[in-house]
Amino acid sequence: MYIMRMIIDHGFCMRLCDLMPFTPAVIEYVEDVLEQDPIAKRLRELGFVHGEAVSLVARGPVGADPLMIQIGFTRFALRRAEAHRVHVNPAS
Repeated sequence: MYIMRMIIDHGFCMRLCDLMPFTPAVIEYVEDVLEQDPIAKRLRELGFVHGEAVSLVARGPVGADPLMIQIGFTRFALRRAEAHRVHVNPAS
């Protein structure tokens, strides 16, 4: 039921960690894994908010960790577990 509601509300969403390099996308939302999720809160404070353009720039050499993510002119190194919280829609 919850997954179906997400699809209805957000259309086709994928996780930021699954995005192909240099594919433009738009952030839909950041998922709170815990009730008071400090990582999700920090991601939102850093600018990972609904409507922001985002792209995956590079993957690390070992296990594709960390990921280099770009929002605007700012680049962030995120662990895959952190990027897994960010839901995006590929830009058309």
